[in-house]
Amino acid sequence: MTSPTPPISLHQHVSLRKFIAFFGPFIGLALVIAIFSAMPSVRPYFLTGANFKVIFTQTVVVAIGALGMTMIIISGGIDLSFGSLVALTSVVGAQLLKHHVSPLNTAVLTILAGGIVGLVNGSLIAGFRMMPFIVTLGMMGIARGTAKWLADSSTVNMPGTALDNLMFQDDPEHFFPLPMGVWIVAGLTCAMSLIMRRTVFGRHIFAIGSNEAAARLCGIRVLWQKVFIYSFAGLFFGLSGVIQFSRLSQGDPSVAVGQELDVIAAVVIGGASLNGGSGSILGSIIGALIIQILRNGSNQMGLPTFMQEILIGIIIILAVGLDKLRQRRAH
Repeated sequence: MTSPTPPISLHQHVSLRKFIAFFGPFIGLALVIAIFSAMPSVRPYFLTGANFKVIFTQTVVVAIGALGMTMIIISGGIDLSFGSLVALTSVVGAQLLKHHVSPLNTAVLTILAGGIVGLVNGSLIAGFRMMPFIVTLGMMGIARGTAKWLADSSTVNMPGTALDNLMFQDDPEHFFPLPMGVWIVAGLTCAMSLIMRRTVFGRHIFAIGSNEAAARLCGIRVLWQKVFIYSFAGLFFGLSGVIQFSRLSQGDPSVAVGQELDVIAAVVIGGASLNGGSGSILGSIIGALIIQILRNGSNQMGLPTFMQEILIGIIIILAVGLDKLRQRRAH
């Protein structure tokens, strides 16, 4: 007579959830790569060092934005102004170079410009208890309009500057060497992972997103934390603008339209909850890679752009659905 199967303990259940939450994005990444690798018509072009170099390079802007957006979403917020802020800061950088500001000072001032916009967002959200969706939606229009005003509704071309080296692809036929921008993402990912998991600031972000009222009762200065979170994220958005300028050697007020959706999608696909309280830096970077690999593989297959958007939209819905399923099981 066979003995009954013992029930799964609470400890085993929690461990399984943590395992799935951590390795889920990696499994998704491996699955996407395997799908395109299995296609004979795509494999010779897809599985090459040169192609993955292109993928990594094209992921940099969204990946840096995802570093800032992860903090915001884990804290229970959202920021829809990313794409417009990338356009604005790229124009600011181009105008500074046009007025003979050194490349290093230009990069610093451009990043600070992003931080200032983030400060404004955070101050309005925290100080006036306004919804992040509404504040950042308004800032999306303000930043885009300001970019067009500063650029006189045209591109500001400044080729041949030292900032171009950030995204310069040396030896495009091989994977190495990678552009400096890719290494910047790698370094910032390591630093932000440590900040989010090993510092008081990081633990406060998770606490605010999990239960804002409880965090306030525990002595966390929630309003000031929100201001700092949006300001800190704005610095990353400003850096994305510097990288965007480096890619094009120009400030263009019309770039990155809708790119905030790619960044939010990357964070959600990476395992973050739109309700706040959960997520990871590494997962968000993996999510950004998944989106770019989908686009790259779809281009290799010859799929039209609208099919790519439909595919990514389906994946976002599935990711949010899985998050809802995880939350129900947790309760």
